[in-house]
Amino acid sequence: MKRYDPIHPYGEKQAQFDKRYLEMARIWAQNSYCKRRQVGALIVKERMIISDGFNGTPAGFENVCEDENYKTKPYVLHAEANAITKVAKSNNSSEGATLYITTSPCMECAKLIIQSGIRRVVFCDAYHTVDGTDLLHKAGIEVEYLEL
Repeated sequence: MKRYDPIHPYGEKQAQFDKRYLEMARIWAQNSYCKRRQVGALIVKERMIISDGFNGTPAGFENVCEDENYKTKPYVLHAEANAITKVAKSNNSSEGATLYITTSPCMECAKLIIQSGIRRVVFCDAYHTVDGTDLLHKAGIEVEYLEL
């Protein structure tokens, strides 16, 4: 009898579900008002989506992510930061969860991922630096690139 693995709860079908969750994150990214890059994130725990997020401005701010020079405004939140803060406001815990994100995390978001207890990160597009994924590896978090 196989032992239940909370990080890979779908067993042999894990890759199939990873792809589906990433596709859902990609659809969720379309909610972003950002023009340069739209990023979506889902946090999944025990086969249930417990949080979602997309990149954008904080609540109460105008939904404009770039300035007149097409540069991202410094207060724009990344999709994973939005998903993590959203789950923090809920009755759920991200301890042991998987984060599905369309773009690999930056250094700042990697720190949030580590502190939130997320144990696995699956992404389909690379961020312009690998600092974030390097830090996740150093923290013992499983990081997986999946081509869509």
